[in-house]
Amino acid sequence: MGMNVWQDGLLAFFSAVGMTAVVWIVAAAVFHAGRPEIPGLLLILPLRDEARAMEHDVREVRRIQSRLPGSRFLLADCGMTADAREIAEYLAARGEGAEVIDAKEFRL
Repeated sequence: MGMNVWQDGLLAFFSAVGMTAVVWIVAAAVFHAGRPEIPGLLLILPLRDEARAMEHDVREVRRIQSRLPGSRFLLADCGMTADAREIAEYLAARGEGAEVIDAKEFRL
């Protein structure tokens, strides 16, 4: 009898946890399905010198950008080396809604 109660308890626990997970998944789908676009939202990543962490930073900003429909991503050249500028242009070309700009020329 003791083993049967233990098994029933585990079954009840996992059933409750499973239902909670299902409710969270459905709620997330409902609340995130209709994300409004935010036209004109700019995500700007200023880069200078060799921009050592550029690839990591670009990945992080792209992750954020994927959650913000209609946003644009600008990699601002604030004095990068020529090699860093080439890498920035390559990374911008790999995704949509991104471009490299000279920080001096940037105006809102």
